[in-house]
Amino acid sequence: MSKNIIILVLAVIVTGAVGFFAGTKYQQSQAFSNRQFMMRPGGTFQTGGVVQSGQMGSGIRNGFRPVSGEIVSADEKSITVKLADGGSKIILLTDNTNINKAETATSADLKLGISVVVFGSVNPDGSVTAQNIQLNPVMIGQQVK
Repeated sequence: MSKNIIILVLAVIVTGAVGFFAGTKYQQSQAFSNRQFMMRPGGTFQTGGVVQSGQMGSGIRNGFRPVSGEIVSADEKSITVKLADGGSKIILLTDNTNINKAETATSADLKLGISVVVFGSVNPDGSVTAQNIQLNPVMIGQQVK
């Protein structure tokens, strides 16, 4: 009888430990965090194992498409971003577009020559309606000045 109790206790402990470690590994695989979505040097993005250039592509979650590059044109309703491959992308600004640097910024901070990362949705004409714009983004491996 006591032998059966010891075996049962050991089985419960082993099952609990295996379940705990399996659960933590599953949670790590499901978590969407900055480690899964980080900008890499050269204007590319790491998204859950998929590396993409600053151009539009598939593999980005929730329909958001990042655009990375330098502002070459700006007005009150849009900016044009020069991409790493030499192309450009028109970014449309709305009243709901968040523009950030170290603190919240405005469209007046969108100046020519500033590096940006833009997150938004692609329009049928190829332009992007911005949801969020990050000014002077820090890339992996880049020193903060």
